[in-house]
Amino acid sequence: MSAIRVVGLWKGYGGPPVLRGLDLDVSWGEFLVIFGANGAGKTTLLKVLSTLARPDSGEVWVAGFERRREAQAIRRSIGVVAHRGFLYDDLTAYENLAFYGRMFGVSNVRERVRQVAARLGMEHRLDQRVRTLSHGMQKRISLAAAILHDPPILLLDEPEAGLDQEALGMLSRVLQDWKGEGRAVLMTTHNLEQGLALGDRVAILAQGKIAYQEERTALDLAGFRGTYQRYLEATS
Repeated sequence: MSAIRVVGLWKGYGGPPVLRGLDLDVSWGEFLVIFGANGAGKTTLLKVLSTLARPDSGEVWVAGFERRREAQAIRRSIGVVAHRGFLYDDLTAYENLAFYGRMFGVSNVRERVRQVAARLGMEHRLDQRVRTLSHGMQKRISLAAAILHDPPILLLDEPEAGLDQEALGMLSRVLQDWKGEGRAVLMTTHNLEQGLALGDRVAILAQGKIAYQEERTALDLAGFRGTYQRYLEATS
């Protein structure tokens, strides 16, 4: 059983479809990076996978659970970092994480929050209100919330946006560790260098489908940049 399997996914919002018969397969222990232009459907795909959006048609399985019948089981099996962090601005970082910990039934929430905060280098920010923190630090809190319940699958929508070099290095280490433990990671990004450095396999989403995919070991940055540019030009 794949970690993520999508067959013939269609999704629109009243106008032309955003996703058009998309097929996708992500194995356990794999890190897939998806590239695509703004509006290509990357965020829509992640919303469907995370049960935040309902597909118009097609079949979706996440962690072995079928999207239509077992959405709650899927939500327990994933950690999500979205563009919008789903954090409560007037609560402290600790209060936000403790809330998510209790929601996911994490045992010994206080210890787990401290453990994850240390892993992400944000222990000294736990008692600060989220609205007082930088965008980059808020991104760290969102990542902490995503991994707090130790899910087998991470879904990340441009998680590197707003992070400084130190935080980018930390993000890379956390994600590689996650994948190395036999779990699965699916990430979207515009950063070709960062995406190629992290992924085992890369894909390009264009015209509502996975239009291109290749193993990372078969690619170099310059060659892939040219390939990606051709797909951007074809859809502009």
